[in-house]
Amino acid sequence: QVQLVESGGGLVQPGGSLTLSCAASGFTFSKYWMYWYRQAFGKQRELVARISTEGSTYYTDSVKGRFAISRDNAKNTIYLQMASLKPDDTAVYYCNTIIIGSNYWGQGTQVTVSS
Repeated sequence: QVQLVESGGGLVQPGGSLTLSCAASGFTFSKYWMYWYRQAFGKQRELVARISTEGSTYYTDSVKGRFAISRDNAKNTIYLQMASLKPDDTAVYYCNTIIIGSNYWGQGTQVTVSS
């Protein structure tokens, strides 16, 4: 079955950096676009970044120039490198993919940006 497992979250000071990972299994990883979403407390889940099968990327405006999404098809893993972190980046970060119209989510990893 499809599994997505996020890791790498934690507590970081404003201006700091963090890299999230999402290990995928149960499907042909290289054939699917992959997404990072986040959900702050009391807010709706929002798309943060996306990477296509060819490696093209998309970022929401609030993270452009600070975050970078990448994929390693040999390791069935995507990454989200986050820099210049702000308190507004505090959220649970989720890995996502869509396979034959069905959404699959990981369990999420908490990122807290605070001094």
